[in-house]
Amino acid sequence: MLDALLEGIYNYRRLSDTLATAGQPTEDEMVAVAEAGFEIVVNLALHDAEYFLPGEREIVNSLGMRYIHIPVQWERPTRTDLEKFFETMDKLSGHRLFIHCAANKRVSVFVSLYRRLRQGWSAEDVIPDVQAIWEPDAVWRPFAEEMVRQLAPEHSLI
Repeated sequence: MLDALLEGIYNYRRLSDTLATAGQPTEDEMVAVAEAGFEIVVNLALHDAEYFLPGEREIVNSLGMRYIHIPVQWERPTRTDLEKFFETMDKLSGHRLFIHCAANKRVSVFVSLYRRLRQGWSAEDVIPDVQAIWEPDAVWRPFAEEMVRQLAPEHSLI
């Protein structure tokens, strides 16, 4: 039952025992996230976006989880956004993380860049998790390529 609730979250992906990503969960779905044992919710979407959950921080905190918001503008992701995400991921290593945005598109790219540039995964290993959600567009593909060039020029990603 719990797995069915989690899998009902828009673009939900369990990437490991300690990491799941998704689009914006509803309040009921956030309850399932807590019941599944996730400790921390990281939101990369904007609070004034079309699909945001009003009072998300309070909901998450009331369920006994910690809430971290790193707002990333859909049309203009930045290196600073990515570096904040990397720092957050480094600090939260070992915790059970649920990371979301509106549709799991921002998150899929940020997580793939983290795995590739910080954890040493190959491009072949991270690309399928992005492509399971979407094919990065004219904003996100160049952004990812530029971040690889700037942060690890010896690698390529997508």
